[in-house]
Amino acid sequence: MKLYVSPGAPSPRRVMMFMVEKSIAGIDLVNVDLNANEHKGEAYRAKSPLAKVPALELDDGRVLTETRAICTYLEGLHPEPNLMGENFEERAFIEMMDRRVELYLLGGIANVVRHTHPGLAPLEQPQFPEFGQSQAQKVREVAAWFDHVLERQPWIAGDRFTIADITAFCAIEFAKLMKFKPGHEGMLALQAWRDRVADRPSAAAK
Repeated sequence: MKLYVSPGAPSPRRVMMFMVEKSIAGIDLVNVDLNANEHKGEAYRAKSPLAKVPALELDDGRVLTETRAICTYLEGLHPEPNLMGENFEERAFIEMMDRRVELYLLGGIANVVRHTHPGLAPLEQPQFPEFGQSQAQKVREVAAWFDHVLERQPWIAGDRFTIADITAFCAIEFAKLMKFKPGHEGMLALQAWRDRVADRPSAAAK
């Protein structure tokens, strides 16, 4: 299999962290140069029609896109250690938190970075700086909510490390591009959680 990634992009990083946590080997990593618009070329669009990374090309030629779908496939191939739920009930609650992180935290951060960071201008045309700036406050409100969650429990989805923690960690790391650091804004539980995840070997995957 081949995993198409782009260094520094949060979604490919989520899959690579997932793979490290599961000790998955034997998947070839193929770098896609976003700055050169390689993802918009005909060859890559044949694999990922919406020109997004990551994409997982299976041995039979089929291609899976969307981070969560790729992780679901890998979890099926490598069930342990479990990161997505042992039974339907746990899976539902883990997915709920993972979706909350992806849609409300990571999505907001992406809007800020894409529309305000000059380095992203070639990839986001046109940029709407006022829209990006308006999203920054919403990101901080959502981050504060996760801070309160982590005051009550050790991990994003409960008592153990799951895919929701991977998504949240990649989001918070990406937020450095909008100069957001939880501890500097009084979100001490979120900062302590981030630092614990950063100590895991998978955090080195980028």
